[in-house]
Amino acid sequence: METVKLICIGCPMGCDLTVELEGGVPVSVTGNTCPIGKKYAEEEVTAPKRTVTSTALSEDGVPVPVKTAGTVPKKAIFDVVGDIKAARPSLPVKIGDVIVPDAANTGVPVVATKDVSR
Repeated sequence: METVKLICIGCPMGCDLTVELEGGVPVSVTGNTCPIGKKYAEEEVTAPKRTVTSTALSEDGVPVPVKTAGTVPKKAIFDVVGDIKAARPSLPVKIGDVIVPDAANTGVPVVATKDVSR
């Protein structure tokens, strides 16, 4: 049996979690004070995901703050950032405008997080 220790990022409590794995499958999670911790721990040891935040440069070279509209697999983060760096949105940009429709073929769009004009 394998043991993995984590600190939960699901809520502000920051619980110290212990996950017991058998054959790569979580069999128990302890240390969580809410159900979010259990879900986070199970996902983190089997298929970790993250929200990516960055900045895309507009066609005019003006920075546009962006983030993924959902979580993406952790292993795809560098590819998502590559797609963001390649994007050149036209100004003006409004909050929520899609900058990259399908970041790194994850099915998750990258959206603007601030209104940006010239």
